[in-house]
Amino acid sequence: MPPPGRTLRLARFVTELTAPAVLVSALTLAVGWHSTRGTHGLAWGLLATLFVSGIPFAYILGGVRRGRLTDHHVGIREQRRVPLLFGLCSVAAGLALLAVLGAPRPVLALTAAGLVGLVVAVTVSHWWKMSIHSAVAAGTVVVLVLTFGAGLLAMAPLLVLVGWSRVRLRDHTVPQVVAGLALGALVAALVFAPLR
Repeated sequence: MPPPGRTLRLARFVTELTAPAVLVSALTLAVGWHSTRGTHGLAWGLLATLFVSGIPFAYILGGVRRGRLTDHHVGIREQRRVPLLFGLCSVAAGLALLAVLGAPRPVLALTAAGLVGLVVAVTVSHWWKMSIHSAVAAGTVVVLVLTFGAGLLAMAPLLVLVGWSRVRLRDHTVPQVVAGLALGALVAALVFAPLR
């Protein structure tokens, strides 16, 4: 078993690599590209990424710089409400713009799933600190499987690794991680799957 300091560094690395902004950006670009099998879809993915992760993450970084937020993962539950609501507004605006401009259905479906996920996260965060890292990771795996095929079920161990990192860093408890996993998978299955 690795020394505690090494596992802590690994947990931090995993947490940064699988941060919601990172996964959402990569997933949105992948779904956008796949939606038209080329650069046109990638452009749709870039536009969606701006609203679903770029603008919300910039808001969070601004909050950290101004001292209103303690960190870019918004680790304190009481600080989550305003950034999540801001993200909700950004995603809703992005979804409206994408719909008006005629974005491909998979891009719209993914953005809609993000919107539903944020509504649930805002609601739950009022009382409890569910793991958004885990929710986004689970949703990512489900969307990738639905988009690119069952071979991507090989990514399922990623979910255990993400959950472990959040618990190891003491940012979440096991129930908070499990709830996040369930939420992310359900939203992807119930919103993205039928709309795509």
